[in-house]
Amino acid sequence: MSLAVIGAGLPRTGTWTLKLALEQLGFGPCYHMSEALQRPNDWPLWETAAAGGPVDWAALFEGWGSTTDAPACHHHQELANLYPDARLILSVRDPDQWFASTQNTILSESAKTSHESRGAGEMLKAVGWDPDDPRLHDRDFMLERYHRHNAEVRAAIPPSRLLEFQASDGWEPLCRFLGRPIPGTPFPHANSTDAFNAMIAARKTGA
Repeated sequence: MSLAVIGAGLPRTGTWTLKLALEQLGFGPCYHMSEALQRPNDWPLWETAAAGGPVDWAALFEGWGSTTDAPACHHHQELANLYPDARLILSVRDPDQWFASTQNTILSESAKTSHESRGAGEMLKAVGWDPDDPRLHDRDFMLERYHRHNAEVRAAIPPSRLLEFQASDGWEPLCRFLGRPIPGTPFPHANSTDAFNAMIAARKTGA
């Protein structure tokens, strides 16, 4: 198995919803930050990749059919080159809503505590999602980062290989782009701010 779909969108742009949709369409399993956090053996590889070092991507993604979210979204160009038949999806959302979502979820104090308890702090710092970095709480810095990342994806990936996608678009454009029939079930919507924080709270209590 090799990657067939590469998610190039930043975290909190509907990447968990996209992960569920891709898996339902047969492009699973999908590697998301949620998997990276549970795979400490992968952390040194992501740290090496973030530093510009060599990574055996084929070994890292062996058995995975797709990716979404960080850390993989930051290596969309390398992965697109390695998997020339893969399609890329740039998940997007309203920038101001995106910034607010990052602050209330992945960059919140509760998320920081949860990640540190797993020992994942250094990996998150390396891949650019360290809640202790004050720049990540600065609206102007983050919005510039959001727009720059999206512009880099659009410039790097040919339009024939790239779909710009919002979760609210639903099944139709995604299935058309990937050549799959539209499922007879509703499009998934998951990992809202409330759901994310409920998950973090459950980890703290051991529920």
